[in-house]
Amino acid sequence: MVKAIMNGCGGAMGRVITDIIANDEAIEIVAGVDMNTEIQAGYPVYKTLEECPKADVVIDFSVAKATDGVLAYCEATKTPLVLCTTGLSEEQLANVKKTSETTAVLRSANMSVGINLLLKVLKDVAPVLADAGFDIEILEKHHNRKLDAPSGTAIALADSINESLDNAYHYKYDRTSERVKRDKKEIGIQAVRGGTIVGEHDIIFAGQDEVITFNHTAYSRAIFGKGAVQAAKFLAGKGAGMYDMSDVIG
Repeated sequence: MVKAIMNGCGGAMGRVITDIIANDEAIEIVAGVDMNTEIQAGYPVYKTLEECPKADVVIDFSVAKATDGVLAYCEATKTPLVLCTTGLSEEQLANVKKTSETTAVLRSANMSVGINLLLKVLKDVAPVLADAGFDIEILEKHHNRKLDAPSGTAIALADSINESLDNAYHYKYDRTSERVKRDKKEIGIQAVRGGTIVGEHDIIFAGQDEVITFNHTAYSRAIFGKGAVQAAKFLAGKGAGMYDMSDVIG
């Protein structure tokens, strides 16, 4: 059985993953990490990873400011890491890559199977539509408590498209600062924050007299939790290196 540490166990996703693993005979949480060690999680909860017993994998669903400590722990202990936290800086992303030289790291901006399948599909679709003159826009919507914008998933979708187009496009996040025609080589990325929206992403290909839209809607956080658990079971025992959900879903 895979033994996991749940970093950020007191958060919304930490609680979701705890419930999922409680019903999975192939994996168990041996310890959690949260500032509030009094929470009732069904396993011991500590304030730091260093206090936790050794495990096969760490699942991190916390906040960006905690990521450096998580990476340092996993590098020092050679513990595989499923890194689900978004909003990382360029310096932190470089640190993720460095850590993967010592231990296995699976990082994904979105853990859902649907989004990761969509990432694959877009790589086939985008070159055809771009050659036909279609403009590309991404609209993402999330709840009013989400701190980072645009979402990590929106950036991942844009990156997937751009990679299939030889990285010839640039990203446009704001159209209010200048009055100019739309550049044909841009991917527009816009964010909406409100209410309790779990997550919605529209990838819009707008051409002459026709529009093609790919939509993914998350109705609960469970889809991200299921993906994270699937990733943790996959990553346990793997050698050092960078992995993503495409490795998990095959």
